[in-house]
Amino acid sequence: MKIVIATPLYPPEIGGPATYAELLYEGLPEKGIEVELIKFSSVKYLPKFLRHYVYYRHVLRSARSADVILALDPVSVGLPAMYAAKKAEKPYIVKIVGDYAWEQGQQRFGVTQNLDEFVKIKNVPFPVRVLRRIQTCVARSATHVIVPSEYLKDIVTTWGIQKEKIHVIYNGIELPALIPTHQKDDGEYLIVSGGRRVSWKGFEAIERVAQGHTNWRVFIASGLPRGEVLGWIKAADVFVLNSHYEGLSHMLIEAMMLGTPVIATNTGGNKTLIMHEKTGLLIPPGDDASLLEALTIVAHNPGAARERAFAAQKCMDNFSLSRMLDGTAQLLKSL
Repeated sequence: MKIVIATPLYPPEIGGPATYAELLYEGLPEKGIEVELIKFSSVKYLPKFLRHYVYYRHVLRSARSADVILALDPVSVGLPAMYAAKKAEKPYIVKIVGDYAWEQGQQRFGVTQNLDEFVKIKNVPFPVRVLRRIQTCVARSATHVIVPSEYLKDIVTTWGIQKEKIHVIYNGIELPALIPTHQKDDGEYLIVSGGRRVSWKGFEAIERVAQGHTNWRVFIASGLPRGEVLGWIKAADVFVLNSHYEGLSHMLIEAMMLGTPVIATNTGGNKTLIMHEKTGLLIPPGDDASLLEALTIVAHNPGAARERAFAAQKCMDNFSLSRMLDGTAQLLKSL
């Protein structure tokens, strides 16, 4: 069997889709599936709309000799992949890890609602409405849709996509054998967070509540190579995910696999990962007082925090690389 993977990112580019694409490229051949990658980076130098047409031609050329097309987002590569699959008369699958229209609306077009509110409203800025129609069209036309959490399955269902065609396959995480070590100062309480510097990540609140504590240090691991980020998470006294929205955070899973105590907001896929006070601490989003309280609990009782972190490590089997590859291969071969 041969598949074409249309990916928006690929190492050395940074991000969850890049890591996921690399894992599929390296792991699926062991399941008897040949993989050809079509990287969006190959056309990024072109003007905006021309790049999407040229990318469509690249996917189409490869699709003619493939059995299935797998697109790793519903817009930038998903739309060209959809048209290429139709032209080549091949089935295609799209992976959806978030609501692209909402993300762009938050960053560029003045959308202020959280995702759970956004999916219920129709009156949105025109560019956001266009993006919403594109991602819905791509998902509706796909043979199957892959999502990494039950939360995102519910979100995609609100787009009008049938539940039967949406498959939850948890992201598989494989930690590198060698992770760099970062040293802390004596007596320092190191608080680490990370991810893209977007409004819903809540980095400013972490820095704000840590002010006034002389031995508290906040480090935001953003835009760094994955190995370096993992080194900071491993060195941390606590990893904090203070976001207003998460589909299913790679970084949170990695922190739990590394045995670092975690604090996360009680939103999105975070609730799938953390059992409050058993494997980590959950707090309401946008609540500085609760964030400060949780940070103080970890600082004052590091032994209990390590016990929760150890319990979290033992619950990570669902996010193994082998389980993700098995689930993905099974779905692909069903076509």
